[in-house]
Amino acid sequence: MRWPFAEKKSEPVAWRFPGFAVASSGGEPPAGYEAQVREAYMRNPVGQRAVRMVADAASATPLIVDGAAHPAAALLTPFLMETVATHLLLHGNAFLETGLDHRDMPAALWALRPERMALEVDARGWPAAWLYRLGTKTVRYRAGGDGEGMALLHVRTANPLDDHMGLGCVAAASEPAQLLNQAARWNRSLLANAARPSGALVMEENGATLSAEQFDRLRDEIEAGFQGAANAGRPMLLEGGLRWQPLALTPAEMDFARLREAAAREVALAFGVPPMLLGLPGDSTHANYAEANVSLWRLTVLPLVARVLAAASQHLRQWWPELELAVDMDAIPALWGDRERLWRHVAAADFLSADEKRALLGWSDRGGVA
Repeated sequence: MRWPFAEKKSEPVAWRFPGFAVASSGGEPPAGYEAQVREAYMRNPVGQRAVRMVADAASATPLIVDGAAHPAAALLTPFLMETVATHLLLHGNAFLETGLDHRDMPAALWALRPERMALEVDARGWPAAWLYRLGTKTVRYRAGGDGEGMALLHVRTANPLDDHMGLGCVAAASEPAQLLNQAARWNRSLLANAARPSGALVMEENGATLSAEQFDRLRDEIEAGFQGAANAGRPMLLEGGLRWQPLALTPAEMDFARLREAAAREVALAFGVPPMLLGLPGDSTHANYAEANVSLWRLTVLPLVARVLAAASQHLRQWWPELELAVDMDAIPALWGDRERLWRHVAAADFLSADEKRALLGWSDRGGVA
């Protein structure tokens, strides 16, 4: 297997790199793509479950190819579809490299990391080449068709601020995801401090103060004997006119639980997953779980898969000019209710012939046979 589109030498005219900076510090949301992925996907259970739910559904989507034994059917493997769907959701761009066999026919499609890709444009701003950087090595791919085949398959979402790169969902989900992660850290810290709000030690005598030695000894005793889950509920023995005064607000006063639920719903919304499917309470958008599942397929999974199949069909028509990849709608269990209603309406249309009914359902005709 070989990859004929890679070129070693490169003389760039102009460079365009995706606008992903390094991660920010402090309490601000992360600004870099890798930092956003770690915050909103790798460290956030809601974001990870939402992306995996869409990617797993995309990998399990049944496809229709020109003939059951068409070679293109073996190229779009479930793992490839899962990887491409994940890249599109997070980054907004997916890049596929085509490996050819000894007959110069496609033998495999390989997904490339989108954040490693840089675009080389000509003097007019049109794409000239893509450069894939891995460490100190750089591989150059021709951009667009030049009569010898397209160098690289680029699938992207719409981006109103960029002519060539797509826009992912991870940036929109990073801030609510960070809020969820910080809430989890807050709960962990609260548990480590005997699972109760903080307070202060107050001197009963007016004007009395602790010496530096007494202050250090008292702090060490509190940290050693009263902090941590193992010391939860342990009575505190105070001396020298000290009194414990709680200071922090309770989680109910802070409306902490509702704040976390709102942040989780925003993360699910960014990735196009109904909150009900993620077990988030308070979702009244859908009457039941089945309707939410249909909404996931109709509004998120099918548009994403259709985008990938349209780009893959156009790319592979260099070798198979009549190729057309599509989704087998009749084989998706979540849509069987909608398909059943469609079949019932079409079957009741007495003014249509059998071939016209089959055409409405997306099937080929039978040559006039009833």
